[in-house]
Amino acid sequence: MKLKYKILLAIITVGIGICLMAYQSYALWVASYTGGENIVEVGCFSVEFEELSSSVELHNTYPVSDQKGLSATPYTFKITNTCTNDAAYNVTLNTLTTNTMQKKWLKYAIYKSTESKPATGTNLGTVSNFNTATEELQITNLDESIIIASGKLKQNESETYNFYLWMDEATGNEAMNTKFEGSINVISTATKTNNYKETLLNGADPVLKDTLIAVTIDNDGTVKRADLEKEWYNYENKEWANAIILKDESSITNYSVGSTIPEDAIESYFVWIPKYRYQLWDLGEYQDLTEIDESKVHEIPIIFGDYNTSDSIDGECTTPMESGATGNCQVGDYMTHPAFLSIPSTGFWVGKFETGTTLTSDYNVRNSEAIQIKPNVSSWRNIQVANAFYTSYDYKRNLDSHMMKNTEWGAVAYLQHSKYGSLTSVRINNNSSNLTGYAANNEPTCGYTQTNEKCNIWCSDYSCNIAYPDSILASTTGNITGIYDMAGGNWEYVMGVMLDQSNKPMSGKNSMKNSGFNGTFGYPTSENDTSGLIELTTGYDFPDKKYYDTYTYSTLDEQYQRRILGDATGELGPFNNKTYLAVTIPIGSWHFDNAALLYSSRPWINRGNAYTDGTDAGIFAFSPTEGQAYGASTFRVVLTP
Repeated sequence: MKLKYKILLAIITVGIGICLMAYQSYALWVASYTGGENIVEVGCFSVEFEELSSSVELHNTYPVSDQKGLSATPYTFKITNTCTNDAAYNVTLNTLTTNTMQKKWLKYAIYKSTESKPATGTNLGTVSNFNTATEELQITNLDESIIIASGKLKQNESETYNFYLWMDEATGNEAMNTKFEGSINVISTATKTNNYKETLLNGADPVLKDTLIAVTIDNDGTVKRADLEKEWYNYENKEWANAIILKDESSITNYSVGSTIPEDAIESYFVWIPKYRYQLWDLGEYQDLTEIDESKVHEIPIIFGDYNTSDSIDGECTTPMESGATGNCQVGDYMTHPAFLSIPSTGFWVGKFETGTTLTSDYNVRNSEAIQIKPNVSSWRNIQVANAFYTSYDYKRNLDSHMMKNTEWGAVAYLQHSKYGSLTSVRINNNSSNLTGYAANNEPTCGYTQTNEKCNIWCSDYSCNIAYPDSILASTTGNITGIYDMAGGNWEYVMGVMLDQSNKPMSGKNSMKNSGFNGTFGYPTSENDTSGLIELTTGYDFPDKKYYDTYTYSTLDEQYQRRILGDATGELGPFNNKTYLAVTIPIGSWHFDNAALLYSSRPWINRGNAYTDGTDAGIFAFSPTEGQAYGASTFRVVLTP
């Protein structure tokens, strides 16, 4: 063990004076220092602390508004983890015994350099002393310690903070001739590095960050906080990793390892999709309808791992990524799934259920605070694609939240049909009240249930996923660890859009039926009027290209060769029509699911189909849409930490 440190603490008080000089201490291995660039090292645990500005010094100050307090020059410091161990840290504001100023007279603000400056401050008198960095981290009090920020750092990661301190404008004359003496303190510990990992995943194990809590779910739906040192997932046994986000994120430490987390404390459930490459069986180069080949349904060979396939290696190909592109790929090659490349990652978290909402009206809005991803709640419908996207995008920016892309849907679908998933036709959610997490008790024998009396009887026959064991048939794993509502429930908008003839993403048909994105083209009047394309000027800007898939222009929904390899569309051919009750729809070879690709009149794409579609619904179903707010369409949230 070796320790390198230097210590300096300075306090200056004149009248109502406030002086904060930074120093740092460590629980478990302790060292304190300030000024310049300093290092404390213990074995392989090393954290670097760097001051980027002078300390906060307020002499003979007076009460000011939050706006004025936040306009001062902040104290800026940087924390860097320079070793292989992960580090958890708390930033504390420490007051000394010589302090005579009451906390209620002081306000502070602290924010990361990657965040926006807050609009108001926080009163020191209302701050509770809880630990949000990690369960194991202990706080070392130097007289009194208040946690003002916390986090975790992986190897070579850094965080830069800006800190402000001022007297609350409500402070009266009783504060005269009092003093505040204290310091900014960073307490850090090396977190355990022997967390459970599954060899099969080859480095694509779940990534837990910030507010994500690893959990296990019993067969009766009981949720417990997972022990990260023990097996809490096993993809070899089709037991996918689950995590949750709490409604009250500050209550994380209320739940120790193994303790039950009540359903009413949970805001959202997520399931981990590890990065993988899969073996191509069909290049999906179908340009029209032919004959269905029932023999095409098979197990999809998958190899997990943080690895990108390459044309230079025999038996592999570089992922083409573009609509209609095949590159050098051939049937039999292994190809890294594109969902892990457009947003580079070792995997991503998928909403375990269709996205629900706490709203009771005005659904077509951008409101991330209304998101809930839970069983037995109403799916969020009647929302445009743009509002669905930005609601998802705003949800957890630090976890790179976004609305599910079409290729990400494809990644889940292919994993479901590998030996690590249920490897069968996913049972439909047939709940006619649009509730999440339900499963049909019996397989449907028909489609388009709105017009068939026999099927309407079947549609009332469903079970809830938590309370009824047979509901696991609607899970992608055939057990409670999988993802639900990917067959039936409601149509799910995904971020997949067709390009127009000028290679711009299309919005929809007209001002009443469009996705809500601007700068895109749509039809000016009725949906049958295809004359005179105009550019829509209202709505949201399209996001970064990595958040949506684009498809080449076509006036026909049967030109399946426009697929993106891996998106679970064109590769599911050949395709043909099915006529039932005088309704003709295209279907694919895989479980005869609905199969119509996006085209000029309907430039966006739905997945899964709705509970009313019977056998036409399924995890491999896809159909085109305008992207408007529609009573049977919802969306799903993805996190890429």
